Amino acid sequence: MINMAVINLKDIIKYLVKLTIVVAIIVGLTRYFSAKKNSNKNQIVNLKNLSLINCINEVIPAVKNINNTEREKKIEAYKIPINYELAILSNVQKNEEYKQNTQVENEKQNKEDGKVEEIKTDLKTEIVESNVPSKYSTEYEGVKIRNETNYKLTKEILRPNITLNTKNILIFHTHTCESYTSSEKYKYKPTGNFRTTDKNYSVVRVGRELEKYLKQYGYKIIHDESYHDYPSYNGSYSNSLKTVTKLLEKNKNTDIVLDLHRDAIGDNTYAPTVKIGDEYAAQLMFVIGGNGSTIKHEEWQKNLKFAVKIQKKANELYPGLFKPIILRYSGYNQHVAKGAAIIEVGATGNTLEQCLVSMKYLSKVIDEALK
Repeated sequence: MINMAVINLKDIIKYLVKLTIVVAIIVGLTRYFSAKKNSNKNQIVNLKNLSLINCINEVIPAVKNINNTEREKKIEAYKIPINYELAILSNVQKNEEYKQNTQVENEKQNKEDGKVEEIKTDLKTEIVESNVPSKYSTEYEGVKIRNETNYKLTKEILRPNITLNTKNILIFHTHTCESYTSSEKYKYKPTGNFRTTDKNYSVVRVGRELEKYLKQYGYKIIHDESYHDYPSYNGSYSNSLKTVTKLLEKNKNTDIVLDLHRDAIGDNTYAPTVKIGDEYAAQLMFVIGGNGSTIKHEEWQKNLKFAVKIQKKANELYPGLFKPIILRYSGYNQHVAKGAAIIEVGATGNTLEQCLVSMKYLSKVIDEALK
């Protein structure tokens, strides 16, 4: 009996020792994690007051361990894309504010006037001489065509006997960032060679002007302002095709699809201009595609007929507003509608003011041609 009591006492002592150790460990861990939690809270509070670069240093300890020169290089590498994206976001915000302000101004003006702005047609027009000669190979009732294909352009192909659904007009921009020569009124910071991501100074602004005037004539305008050539210029037409396809699915029976561009000549020495009355307007040019693309477009003649129809009316109202139509093999996504076309508005040497004037007169031409 005595031996058994001694053995049980030893077991009890061992158990108590183990229990004490476990309790000590638990208490220690509890204190550790509690202290860690408070430390993290303090770090979070401190991080709120840090700049973006300091946050990077705090979160990525490895940045602290490199020498100052290497550290500055890495920081600059982080800042470049961040600053660029912030600039884009700033431009997006400015674009939205501009659209809202413009809409309010237009609505106010319409209420005050109670009528469509009268655009005169009995004005003297005169082509301002440029350093690039106007070339053409075919002419149909005053409409000149520069045929860069082997297609034989017969009178039947060129005759503008085309019927169009004129309820909707879709405007978009495959090369959204194309811009013009800065002027006193429209100064901008370029983000490329005659390119800007600020839509208030690119061809998008030109599209807004055409949209404004066409709406006065009662047309429903779908104006898409998506970037198709940013961040990469390559794939612009693939990107814009996706956009246009989706828009046409939502807006059935849209026959008129205008892709507004700017002439691609990359310097400011070429500025095709026409004087209409007392105003100077950038000249316009249709670019029509044939059936030479990977996407079959066997009815390309309809696009050409549409261009001839519009340009014939332009020659009546404002001779010289349009340069000769260019016909090429490339399809330019014009298979999407029978009234699809590229319209190049001015060139790099033109100012935005001149292009905005063009849209006023183009809207009058389109309305008269579609009546």
